[in-house]
Amino acid sequence: MRITLLTHSTELSKPSNTGALVLNLAADYSVDCERVIWQRKVPDERLLQWIEHYSSGLLYPHEHAQPLSRDALPEHLVLIDSTWQQARKIRNQSAYLKALPHYQLPSGKASEYTLRRNQREGGLCTSECVSALARLAGLEGFASALDDALAKLTKAG
Repeated sequence: MRITLLTHSTELSKPSNTGALVLNLAADYSVDCERVIWQRKVPDERLLQWIEHYSSGLLYPHEHAQPLSRDALPEHLVLIDSTWQQARKIRNQSAYLKALPHYQLPSGKASEYTLRRNQREGGLCTSECVSALARLAGLEGFASALDDALAKLTKAG
């Protein structure tokens, strides 16, 4: 499974950005993960090629989102790495994202991320989403490492 973190540019300077946790740990666990900076007018060409050539989907809560399971993981998932307000804007202004099948994580776990205001009820931060995906893919070590890193970040913040 390949993961693309489609990141809003303002996230790059925020110490509370949990996408950075994912990127810092992914290589240690041989997880194929990359960050792409979102641009409204000029979509990333590599991302568009991945979407065109592989079974891709967008992990995003939506009324028609399909639940993910261990037996139903696409080859490539895009996660929007931003605030919830920015995520809505990114999705709504990116036709290539709106056209992707939308997926959601199995419900259950509440977010432990407390470093930002205006969190969506039931929403998870980027590292929590990737941790849940890792567990679905059988990558328990990576998931545990992400959980530990998030706990340290949250405690320090």
